[in-house]
Amino acid sequence: METLRILLLLFLIICAVSVSFSKKLLVSVVIYMAFSLVMAIIWLILESPDLAITEGAVGAGVTSILLFVTLKKIRSIRTEYSEKEQEEE
Repeated sequence: METLRILLLLFLIICAVSVSFSKKLLVSVVIYMAFSLVMAIIWLILESPDLAITEGAVGAGVTSILLFVTLKKIRSIRTEYSEKEQEEE
């Protein structure tokens, strides 16, 4: 059980560092989802199921969906803006 805790904590550190160095926003959101899911597992191991459910629902669920929608909106704005620029040229 102790090795599982150590592996999960190492995975959290790797996720945190990789989000910092990731250049693509979509990859960062997916890594954030993995981070939240591992945090939910850690809360379960620490015998705190209420926090695990909250972390899973809010951290990996709602927040990730909002970030995906935001990325979609940003990309659609960029495509509309680039289309307008091409029409002007």
